[in-house]
Amino acid sequence: MKILIVLLVISFVSCTQGVKDQESDNTPIASIEKMENFDWLLGEWKRLNEAEGNETFEKWEKIHENEYVGIGFTMRYGDTIQQEKMSLLKTGKKWNLSVRMPDETEATTFVGTNHDADQFTCENNEIDFPNKIKYWRNGEKLNASVSNAEMEIAFEFEKLK
Repeated sequence: MKILIVLLVISFVSCTQGVKDQESDNTPIASIEKMENFDWLLGEWKRLNEAEGNETFEKWEKIHENEYVGIGFTMRYGDTIQQEKMSLLKTGKKWNLSVRMPDETEATTFVGTNHDADQFTCENNEIDFPNKIKYWRNGEKLNASVSNAEMEIAFEFEKLK
């Protein structure tokens, strides 16, 4: 019985110390957890502001707490005309977005520059367009934009049931 009590005390002290370590940066624990969760991306989405005759979709899945994967594709009159695979991966304290088109051997990585509970922004200034990608939650909708200094393309998605 004494061994069980000692183990419980040690477990409690360890857990309490972990909480104190997290609190040392003055960020509430709930905020830390909320900032690291992009579950609002999950599911199947259809673009609302698409050109006549086109349909664009994205599907996002959570692989584990530090990785989300997505696929985006555009169809014109039933034929797929564009496709991309995406990965949102936490590396250190940053969330980086990698995008790969079917004809590319390697993905293009956009380094996370800003994120919080409802949005993230990633940039790659080594390429011409886009060099900035942003996703954000807008109520029940998902918004995104791809841009450079001269141009921005906005995306508005609704979740499919």
